[in-house]
Formats: sequence, structure tokens, C-alpha cells
Amino acid sequence: MEYVEVQGSRVPKLGLGTWQLEGELCRTMVEKAIAMGYRHIDTAQAYANEAKVGAGIAASGVDREDLWVTTKVWMDNAAADAVVKSTHDSLRRLGLDHVDLLLIHWPSEKVPLSETLGAMEKLMRSGETRYIGVSNFPPSLLRESLEMAPLQCIQVEHHPYLAQDEIRQLAERRELMLTAYSPLARGEVMEDETLQAIAEETGKSPAQVVLRWLTQHRNVAAIPKSSSVEHLKSNLEIFDFELDAGQANRIAKLAEGKRLIDPDFAPQWER
Repeated sequence: MEYVEVQGSRVPKLGLGTWQLEGELCRTMVEKAIAMGYRHIDTAQAYANEAKVGAGIAASGVDREDLWVTTKVWMDNAAADAVVKSTHDSLRRLGLDHVDLLLIHWPSEKVPLSETLGAMEKLMRSGETRYIGVSNFPPSLLRESLEMAPLQCIQVEHHPYLAQDEIRQLAERRELMLTAYSPLARGEVMEDETLQAIAEETGKSPAQVVLRWLTQHRNVAAIPKSSSVEHLKSNLEIFDFELDAGQANRIAKLAEGKRLIDPDFAPQWER
């Protein structure tokens, strides 16, 4: 395993995303992932699976200090009191006394950003989260956030078809982790001819090629969701090869601004 090392944190570059994992399948996949060696688990209030994620963590038997657990405050809970209450509820569901990283899931148009970040910073000072960050923030809003609070992470959709160069470069300059969600573009990468060709060159799958492309960046972690043990295992097998500069450039040229997660309440994205 390789790690993102920023601000005194050491985060596994490959984690398990749990969006759309529900019920016993969620609990089982978390438990099995940890048994295989995963130590980075990502969930959110909006996923309605924190209790099952927590059950999977508990069943794994792995020491809490060996895991990196992220959850996210839903935008309806952006007011200061709601940030605190909803985070306490998240911890109760997870069965944990703290998370490693607490993110704002989406920016809120109804609550001042300073109020939300201020409440999250208080939770950090009280030990209920080790670090705080933001998710689904465009570059200008990320810059604004960095003037208000000591962020550790920006989480965004990132895959070969959606370049995040500006966010990534800003994250590098400011010593932030960039967590890439939907890194496999909901499976679309498997059918891509360029990625298939690079997979053949490296003896890997297109999914493994993409995950390696992302994680070769110093400060990038990726959190693919998996609902099968086979995929859990293959996703882990990305740290025994390197893409050369030519291969990385071929992947970068696939970017076309294709955004798969773009709800009505999303912020104004920047081109």
C-alpha cells in the first residue's frame, strides 16, 4: 500500500467507497475489505449506511487506530448546531468515538460557509474528528474555504474523463489530500480502447490502470466502490507497477469534461 502524507496524516491511497452499498452487503464488503488489507473507508450521512459500515468495522477486529474513516455532513445539516448534532449521530451509528476526516458533502446556499467550517473546526478541537475538509467544491470555493479553516482534504469526482488539474495543483500547493470518487467512471473505463491498450501493455485491467494513474500523484487517494470480493482484491493490486510518462499522458488526453455526478443542487462548476 502507498500513502498520502500531508499535514501529519498518513492515509492509504486506496480506500473503499461505500456509496450505494446497503444493508448486509455493505457490512460484509467493509468487513471483507478490511480483512484483505484495506484501511481507508469512506461513508456519509447521505448514504444511510453508517451503521452497517460501523458494523463491518467492528466485525473486522482491526484496531481502530489502524483505520482511516471518513464521513460527510449533509448540506441540510450545514448550520452550526446541526453540524454538531448530526456528527454526533454519525459517530453513534458508526460505533466510534471519532472519525479521522469529516467533510462537508456539498456546499450549502442557505448557510454561510464560515458557520459550517467553524462548527467542524470545533469538532476537530474536541477530538470528534482528527481532520476536516470539503467535498464537491469548485476551485474558487476551495480557495475561499482555505482562508477560513485548516482543511486537510478536498474530495471530488475524478476519473480519466473529468480532469481535475486545477484542484489537484491547488491541493498540492496547499498540502491537501485530493480524494477521487467515482474513479472508474461507473465502469465506463472498462470499455475504453486507450485504457484497454495500456492494460495490455502493463498486464493489468483497465480499472487497475486508472487507479494507478490516479494514485501515482503524490497527494491523490482513490475510493472505488466494490460490491464483489473479486473487485476488492483486484483494486488492491495496483502498487506493483508504474505507468510511464507516455502512458500517463495518453490517459490524460481522454479528459472531456464529462461529469457523472451533477445534481440540481451542485455548485457552479468551473471550466
